[in-house]
Amino acid sequence: MPSASTGAAALHAVADPRLATDDSRLSPGRPGYRRMSLALFAAGVATFALLYSTQALLPAVSAAFGATASAASWTVSAATGALALCVLPLSALSERFGRRSMMTASLAVAVAVGLLVPLAPNLETLVALRAVQGAALAGVPASAMAFLAEEVRPKALVAAIGLFVAGNSIGGMSGRIVTGWAAQLWGWRAGLAAVGLMAAACALAFRALLPRARHFTPGTLNPKALARTVRGHLADPLLVRLYAIGALFMTVFGAVYTVIGYRLVEAPFSLPQGVVGSVFLVYLVGTVSSAAAGRLVGRLGRRGALYLAVSTTAAGLLLSLADALPAVLAGLVLITAGFFAGHAVASSSVSRTAKTGRAQASALYQSAYYLGSSAGGTLGAVAFHAGGWGGTVVIGLVAVLGVVSITLYGTHSARVAERRERLATA
Repeated sequence: MPSASTGAAALHAVADPRLATDDSRLSPGRPGYRRMSLALFAAGVATFALLYSTQALLPAVSAAFGATASAASWTVSAATGALALCVLPLSALSERFGRRSMMTASLAVAVAVGLLVPLAPNLETLVALRAVQGAALAGVPASAMAFLAEEVRPKALVAAIGLFVAGNSIGGMSGRIVTGWAAQLWGWRAGLAAVGLMAAACALAFRALLPRARHFTPGTLNPKALARTVRGHLADPLLVRLYAIGALFMTVFGAVYTVIGYRLVEAPFSLPQGVVGSVFLVYLVGTVSSAAAGRLVGRLGRRGALYLAVSTTAAGLLLSLADALPAVLAGLVLITAGFFAGHAVASSSVSRTAKTGRAQASALYQSAYYLGSSAGGTLGAVAFHAGGWGGTVVIGLVAVLGVVSITLYGTHSARVAERRERLATA
């Protein structure tokens, strides 16, 4: 799925400021810019198509292995959890070995594993392969953002990031749709094979199109310095709150979209697998709400925008409880719009809050974000197994309440700080 945090990270990447005036950097109309944009678009499609490739197929995976929803959900949670754990170390490795090399290696390993995934003889092997795949994919987002920050002129950076994030969104959506329809026609293993082949084509296009880096300077690996930066970010109360908000929003999203397939293939809906996969077209709503997040912050402030996002998400969760398909789809629209808006607000706030080590601050946000996805998928499936869709909705509402509580606490803390400052200057 698309990550606004990666886009924000690129805008504040730690790059040599002298590059801002270097005419040799890429920009629209200059040789190499179109190739670079298409290459990173292809990388974004491959990454998110592979990362969530089993999500639309969970009912079929459960049936094939005689597994519960909670057990099958680990095919998603293992991938997102491994990505969350590996984002920071792989982003550090890219400083030493290069962004282009890191992305190439990451995609190569992820695609190779993706072609093995359909052959998994049991659920345990499938989960293990998905974890390896998620770990490999962790090398793409941070490296892509750093590559853009180093190789593209500042004025063209936003447009370049937008195309990469569009690839994320289209990859996440198309991967689910492709697996859904291929599974309906030929079985779930064919669905996974189709996504693997699609990702392989994207990876080859990426390698063929991406220009060589001209402004990358290898750095040295300094674990102690990295650890100091990470500790500093984790000691910042505002950053920690933003990380928690991102994780909680993703908990809702992960729970809903991991379980929704089970609900829609069962009575009273009884939808075929291909139609269930097409439900992920709702992701397009997120593209609109992400773009609108900046305007919302301008009108309502950061906290006001977060309150609107959580209210929209909560309304969608409650609406989805109805047993009418139009109501469920409307609920998914509201959940998706609220999630993407809240995620965009929180992730962009991370880059504004961090004064130093912004790349590491954003990497920590991504780690929290994908850990939330992993937790949401697992908890949502366990709740569904225990109490049906209503149980999954309860998990989502608890996470929403967590976002509200954190935001209220932040508002209270800001007011206390303002009063102290007024007293100190009186």
